[in-house]
Amino acid sequence: MSHTIHWLEIDAQPHTYKLPLEKTALVMIDMQRDFIQPGGFGAALGNDVGRLADTVKVARQLLDWCRAQGMLIAHTREAHAADLSDCPPAKLNRGSPALKIGDAGPMGRILVDGEAGSDFVPELVPLPGELEIVKPGKGAFYATELGSLLQQSGVTHLLFAGVTTEVCVQTTMREANDRGYECLLVEDATESYFPEFKQATLAMIRSQGGIVGWTAPLSALQGARENVHG
Repeated sequence: MSHTIHWLEIDAQPHTYKLPLEKTALVMIDMQRDFIQPGGFGAALGNDVGRLADTVKVARQLLDWCRAQGMLIAHTREAHAADLSDCPPAKLNRGSPALKIGDAGPMGRILVDGEAGSDFVPELVPLPGELEIVKPGKGAFYATELGSLLQQSGVTHLLFAGVTTEVCVQTTMREANDRGYECLLVEDATESYFPEFKQATLAMIRSQGGIVGWTAPLSALQGARENVHG
């Protein structure tokens, strides 16, 4: 007995991305206060967090669209245990920021699970039933249940959004590509503190015929053509 699959054909780069609605999930990466709002880790590193805040509106529109399609949605947060036992020295000691991971900041201890700064920005809080993945690394598959949860749900295709484009988003996309997922990054629902890094990442992802995946703006998803297959 066959199950009906609703396919969307999305105008993407490097070519059309075919998305099976019943087998697609959205992975929203690290849209949390520590990266997006003043006083968090992103600002402590000397970055203009306003660049990331500007993409929250589009990310919310994407989230609303995916919810309307009935998609599985996974939200990730980069956060560590209170004793920092899951934060290796190579990560803890990088650079010379004003505040390091675990230090007390305006929104609590930086990137520590349970602190206000590690929580999602209000516009992008998960709804009941959506997955919340707390990750200690840059990639969302490392030391988390994301892979097994996607597998249990029969997911084959992934949409990506979130921050930052060149670090946690790209790392997770590459992890997903190695695991066989067909991935698309929503271009205007992701951002970097460095605009040139975002553009370079988009180019890398879709180069050589889509070596990591596809990219497309949110409008391409909203205007996608639907085909139904049994």
